[in-house]
Amino acid sequence: MSSDTGAGSVTPMPPRVLVTEELAESGLEAMRAAGFEVDVQLNLDPAALLKTIPGAAALVIRSATQVTAEVIAAGTDLVVVGRAGIGLDNVDVAAATAQGVMVVNAPQSNVISAAEQAMALLLAQARNTPQAHADLVKGEWNRSRWTGVELHGKTLGVVGLGRVGVLVAQRALAFGMRLVAFDPFVSNDRARQLGVELIPTIEELFAVSDFVSIHLPKTPETTGLINAELLAKAKPGIRIINTARGGIINEQDLADAIISGHVAGAGLDVFATEPTTQSPLFALPEVVVTPHLGASTVEAQDKAGVTIADMVVLALRGEFVPFAVNLAATEANSTVQSFLPLAERLGRLFTGMAGGTPDLLEVFYEGAIADYDCRVLNLGVLKGILGPVVDEPVSFVNAPQIAERRGLVLRETKRSSARDYVNLLEIRGTVAGRETHVAGTLYGKQSSPRIVGIDEHIVDLPPSTHMLVVRNSDTPGMIGRVGTIVGEAGLNIADMDVGTGPSGAAALMVLSLAEIVPDSVVDALRAEPGVVDARAIEFS
Repeated sequence: MSSDTGAGSVTPMPPRVLVTEELAESGLEAMRAAGFEVDVQLNLDPAALLKTIPGAAALVIRSATQVTAEVIAAGTDLVVVGRAGIGLDNVDVAAATAQGVMVVNAPQSNVISAAEQAMALLLAQARNTPQAHADLVKGEWNRSRWTGVELHGKTLGVVGLGRVGVLVAQRALAFGMRLVAFDPFVSNDRARQLGVELIPTIEELFAVSDFVSIHLPKTPETTGLINAELLAKAKPGIRIINTARGGIINEQDLADAIISGHVAGAGLDVFATEPTTQSPLFALPEVVVTPHLGASTVEAQDKAGVTIADMVVLALRGEFVPFAVNLAATEANSTVQSFLPLAERLGRLFTGMAGGTPDLLEVFYEGAIADYDCRVLNLGVLKGILGPVVDEPVSFVNAPQIAERRGLVLRETKRSSARDYVNLLEIRGTVAGRETHVAGTLYGKQSSPRIVGIDEHIVDLPPSTHMLVVRNSDTPGMIGRVGTIVGEAGLNIADMDVGTGPSGAAALMVLSLAEIVPDSVVDALRAEPGVVDARAIEFS
């Protein structure tokens, strides 16, 4: 997208971020401050969304907008879909991944609010607070009708010890509750640290719990998990709280169990269909309901808005996105993240030098960096290597898929020592019978990227937007000849280094230039006696 200024130049239009649901103003301002066009269009129906999504680089949603495969296909310019919250059941993540669209969320933005909502429903259900309030404002004083139960000494079963489940467990401990949990992915050591007893099956948990709080994602496996069969095995008088996702509980089965008296009551914030004003549970006085208020606090909305704005900005700038859910590597500490721009630039330098992609790409991590999980750096290398040679946008999301389609296999090797460097990232591969080698490191307190090796020659200079690599015979006068050709073309040399080969002879020059190197200059260099090869590398 671009716009003509009328003076013979073209100014690129800023990326458009389509926001279809309410987002905190702080989040909107953060994206505007980053230079993006923020297009807020609330309450779009599916047809309107399909018409609006073309041209948008980012789509920001909450829980109501359904991002289907059809929507993603229509978003031909989409780079990222951002969900201002935790759940992603309204986003077709598989379709987004296939199209190379990143999906990000804000997993930590509303965990405290969600945990507090679970506790609010737990207390309200135990003490019949909403029902007593409704009677009193109608002029009815019914103390005996709404006698409740204490939490102290009762057993709380937590289904899912994720972020919210852990926070609920910690708060329930303060009420003197006994804690049990069902979560097959949590170790016994971790459970002991939390003061929780792990129960091997959900049926056994329901059989021993006075209260159960649900903290599971909605998946095909968890949909309808709390049903008539499970409820029949529950401890008589059990009370059930759900602030996770609607559909995990079969609402009719729960209503029947409450009517029968086997289940004493429930507190629900989420429902199978939302928004809704109809459920078999709404007519039951033993049930406390709220309209999906788990994340509806000022603090949570502000955190979600700012967090998702930050993720969208990183995605549109092509940087590492910590909360991307459909990357082959979704976590990287600060040490690894600092190497990501270098990894991508070395990948691009490799392709420029090799003139194509190999069948086998060997990536070496040497030194301190080898102690870390470097999968995200592999993505950066692939993104850099594939970007110049494929006719589609390459992202951290689709780079592994594109590599697989092209038959490119990446093999990672780690070494604890890095010869002359604290850390070294090295790439090797063979294209058309010729091996290409590039290497780089980070230098100094500012962790500045440096190219330190090209085709077994030692060099030392920072990568720049426009670079020229010249391989030449080891004869006097070559530096002057190359400099003359470049200078006569009107190109300004910003930096230059002469590479030293294994024998100590200088037979490679690397130049950083202020402008794009025209093909005519590359052709002139290749025609010069003594020049073996010349390649222009663009990092833009």
